[in-house]
Amino acid sequence: MNLLEVKHISKIYGKGEASVHALKDVSFSVLKGEFVAIVGESGSGKSTLLNIIGALDNPTAGKVFIDEKDIFSMKEKKLTVFRRRNIGFIFQSFNLIPELTVEENIIFPVLLDYQKPDKKYLEELLTVLHLKDRRNHLPSQLSGGQQQRTAIGRALITRPSLILADEPTGNLDSQNTSEVIALLKEASRRYEQTILMITHSQTIAQTADRILNVSDGIVTDFGRCRQ
Repeated sequence: MNLLEVKHISKIYGKGEASVHALKDVSFSVLKGEFVAIVGESGSGKSTLLNIIGALDNPTAGKVFIDEKDIFSMKEKKLTVFRRRNIGFIFQSFNLIPELTVEENIIFPVLLDYQKPDKKYLEELLTVLHLKDRRNHLPSQLSGGQQQRTAIGRALITRPSLILADEPTGNLDSQNTSEVIALLKEASRRYEQTILMITHSQTIAQTADRILNVSDGIVTDFGRCRQ
């Protein structure tokens, strides 16, 4: 079953001779629980694609379906709630709230939705992410790897069906990079979450189930990876 369907997405910035075609008639689908790497040179359209799938930007043309729901047919308020409950974001720069502890950063999306955190699931995440002994630490007291694991916990806490990761290992050393990629693969398998991850590293991309290449706004499916 497809969790994500991208249909004929185009994105044009500017008008006339100054217009830039960031995405050109992009179509592909992703199965539920699939871990997909998105590769391509800087400026190729990777981040634009991820932002549109995550409803952080609007396409010029085309549709995006998540769990069979046409996200851009939703009114803004409904889309905001849908995004908060169904899409988890992981960024290269972590984007943690400096005044909040590890635990508070992780549960923040749940509180934002006026819900109570699932304490059992929180403890499971803290264990899987190796953060139990850091739960009361502030971001400034963490290593880069610990900050990124906290960001992964924040993305997982709402049990989203789709996780979008934009260069999640860009600021990490090789050891932490391996740990973060392992955690993302574990999330994909353990929680049946669909993951789209932008990476510049072909080595990291090969750890995914499938690779999509973006070049000059055009997406090519490189197919499934050999594990």
